[in-house]
Amino acid sequence: MILAAGRGERMRPLTDTMPKPMIPVAGRSMLDRSMDRLAAHGVRTIVVNVHHLGEQIAAHLEGRARIVHEGRLLETGGSVKNALPLLGSGPYFILNGDGLWRDGARPMLSRMEAAWDPARMDALLLLHPIERAIGREAKDRGDYFLQPDGHARHRGGESSAPYMFASVSICDSRLFRDSPDGPFSLVKLWTRAETEGRLFGLVHDGAWFHVGTPQALSEAEALLR
Repeated sequence: MILAAGRGERMRPLTDTMPKPMIPVAGRSMLDRSMDRLAAHGVRTIVVNVHHLGEQIAAHLEGRARIVHEGRLLETGGSVKNALPLLGSGPYFILNGDGLWRDGARPMLSRMEAAWDPARMDALLLLHPIERAIGREAKDRGDYFLQPDGHARHRGGESSAPYMFASVSICDSRLFRDSPDGPFSLVKLWTRAETEGRLFGLVHDGAWFHVGTPQALSEAEALLR
């Protein structure tokens, strides 16, 4: 599933007329780059949720993805729960619509699938060292710590953490048991998985771009050209 419903406030005025995932970066949109990666990995069913200027995404992806129109923003967790009838029993990749990365020695999606262990995991997060995140902002303090055995621990009340969540995860449908209705964040479910010892992380070995502002967009374009 690709999460593509958000407003992209910090990318205005670009997002006044175009959904953030469709903004071109060095000639190709972030959404199309993600679609290409999923197709190359062999994913046959791709679900995309839309809200803000969603008709543009629906028209652009006609025939390539199943579109879920949201009448209101459901946040990351609510959006995936709403799409569970299309996603099936899982596990499945969940990608932020504005995710942008370069693979390392092996394709990142292949590394994540190889690392996935349903006997131990309810969720596997792609993590990236905060010091190497391209487009990192001064306010960024990291999201997770990673233990030697691969368990991920959220920063919580600590001032900083060495890894950022890098916009891609693998989640199983059992993660959504007893989850709330309406809008809620996936972080809520990841935190519960963490307390149960079933939240893991994998460090990305390629480049990862934090495209949150027009300035970060310019930086990404310069590097990708």
